Formats: sequence, C-alpha cells, structure tokens
Amino acid sequence: MNIALWIVQALLAVAFLGAGAMKLTQPKEKLVTLLAWAESFSPTSIKLIGAVEVLGALGLVLPALTGIAQVLTPLAAVGLAVVMVGAIVTHGRRGERPMIAVNVVLLALALFVAWGRFGPYAF
Repeated sequence: MNIALWIVQALLAVAFLGAGAMKLTQPKEKLVTLLAWAESFSPTSIKLIGAVEVLGALGLVLPALTGIAQVLTPLAAVGLAVVMVGAIVTHGRRGERPMIAVNVVLLALALFVAWGRFGPYAF
C-alpha cells in the first residue's frame, strides 16, 4: 500500500505542479482560452489558486522525501482536496459538467493520500 500511496502522491504532484505553474506564469487572457472558468476570477485570484496548487504539489512529496515535517504531506493532500471541492462548486455553477468528473477523481486521490498518510501508512 505504501507503494500505491507514493505513486498517487507523485501523480498528484505532477498534475498540480503543472496546473499551478500554468496559472502562475500565463496571463489571464491566455488562461481564459484554455480554462473557461478563469473568466469568472480576477488575475490575482487565479495566481493565488496556482500558488496553492504548486505549494500543495511540493507538500505532497518534499516532506516525505526529506524526512522533515512529514505531517505536511497528508496536510497538503487535505489542502488539495479542499481546492478540488472549490473547483467542483465552480464548475457546477458554470454548468461545466465534464470538468466535475476530473475534479472528483483528483479529490478522491487526494483523500486517499490523506487517509493513508494520516492513518495506517503514516511516515
């Protein structure tokens, strides 16, 4: 199970690092063409969401790899789960039903990591 958790942590980290970096580096005008929901948010809010995603991605792997403050790994997973709940609400309000499925999968994976790392497979 520990290997499965590491795989999921790595996959989530890659996904959120990429998504967050895109939100941090691209102007809102370009993001709106890729992410329709971005039109409903200010550029500052989009950058903040990107920063949270990048920090969450780093939090999924760095504490565990370094052995420093390892409790941050499941906390990062919980934080990313909260971000996904917000994404589900946003997409639901905008009627973007296909995106909700992606968010639900990411939410489930983040909760799996939180459960495993807080519970029976803690570091």
